[in-house]
Amino acid sequence: MSLCAVAQALVTFHLIGSKPVLPVLGLLFTSTLGIYNFCIIITKPQKPETSPYKRVRWFFAHYRLMVTFTIVSLLSLVPLFFLITIESKILLVFLGILSFAYGLPLFAVGEQKFGLRNIPGLKPFLITLVWTMSCVLFPILEAMHFHAASVSMRDTTILIAKRFLFIGALTIPFDIRDLFDDRKMGLKTIPVVWGEKNAYLFCQVLLAGYVVLLFIFRNNGFSPDFFALTLTVFLTGWLIFKSAWKKDEYYYFFFMDGVLVLQYVVLLAVNLIFKSH
Repeated sequence: MSLCAVAQALVTFHLIGSKPVLPVLGLLFTSTLGIYNFCIIITKPQKPETSPYKRVRWFFAHYRLMVTFTIVSLLSLVPLFFLITIESKILLVFLGILSFAYGLPLFAVGEQKFGLRNIPGLKPFLITLVWTMSCVLFPILEAMHFHAASVSMRDTTILIAKRFLFIGALTIPFDIRDLFDDRKMGLKTIPVVWGEKNAYLFCQVLLAGYVVLLFIFRNNGFSPDFFALTLTVFLTGWLIFKSAWKKDEYYYFFFMDGVLVLQYVVLLAVNLIFKSH
């Protein structure tokens, strides 16, 4: 997931015509690693060795190592944090609070404690918002501060909107996978409320909206970037439909999340092909 965050930031830098800002990439990598590990640690089941999830069994079988990685990654945020602008600091603090509040049982109704993820409809929205703001707005703020790029408000809005649609489409299959568990826990996700079939169709609508926004971004039309990212969108749509019968959890973590890295790889490859011709 840390590599996915870095790749998505690199996609943003590429689309705005900026060189990568290294502190941005470092912060995204370490913060994603630290927060994801932290959320797994605080939700440790009573008997992790009997968990139905392979990743949970593996994580707690290497508990000390993973705790060490988590501490090191969170501590490394401190020096990196002082290398970014005030605007970015405010943004990241806000996103950090949302990320921790997502999993922590901060609220209570009677004896039942819950976090932000338990509030109806909020789970996919929070995940998508945090990923979009950190991988789009954060790199734009830093690139503009160092005069590495000039991005209008219109283009910034389009970039945020289309990435929001793309990340949103990717989060829904994970909710479909967890459909029965979410029902038991009382989580009001899109698949729980709308049903599995409608959730898959909604993913395709989001991806179609992404392609439309990609076409009008900077009025580039049928550019190499458009063809590259549209190719990854078609692949994503196919993977989402295929996930209907591919229920193995590593399918989601390798292929579904892997699309976030693949986007940047395809962008580079297609642009190299166009330049060579």
